[in-house]
Amino acid sequence: MGGLFSTSIRYAILSAIRGCAIVDEPILPEIREEEGAFELSWELFGELCRALALRVARDYDPEAVVGIAAAGVIPGAVIAAMLGKEFYAIKITRREEGAGRRSRPEILSAAPPQLAGRRVLLVDEICETGDTLRLALAAVRDVDPAEVRTATSLVHVGGYEPDYYALAAEGTVVFPWDREVVDEESGRLVVNPEYEGLDDQC
Repeated sequence: MGGLFSTSIRYAILSAIRGCAIVDEPILPEIREEEGAFELSWELFGELCRALALRVARDYDPEAVVGIAAAGVIPGAVIAAMLGKEFYAIKITRREEGAGRRSRPEILSAAPPQLAGRRVLLVDEICETGDTLRLALAAVRDVDPAEVRTATSLVHVGGYEPDYYALAAEGTVVFPWDREVVDEESGRLVVNPEYEGLDDQC
């Protein structure tokens, strides 16, 4: 896929993350490229989780971490492990049966009752409009936690900002677990159909 993070941008991000003992601000305020998509490697995604965990730890001491399924459980579980906290999940989606997508997200599972009276960190992989985070926040607050704060690995430049995030970016972001999917007929990994047209933009 073309239009990926350039080598210089990838190096700058990794260098900035690895050079920070404690992260007070997002790693880089913004990452911009004029064209194409931003594809995150597993290595870079892991470093963003590390940076986010450090930033949360500096400012907040959650007793439980909640990942927003589906994709938000990946950074959520990593950050929970790094912080040594209990991990839970809540399922919210825009997907409909088949290939359709809803205009607004829908909650499919209630917040765990174990969150009552506890400090909670709510985690998703990326935030743009904030619709999913706000819906998850409302669901978690229904079980009466002591406090709840939000965190995402990335945000879109100019979009809704959670309490904590590691990186702001423009354009389409391709996560490492989303780049390829298993083809049902061949049983092989193929480029995710959602991203097939991105090469034409570069």
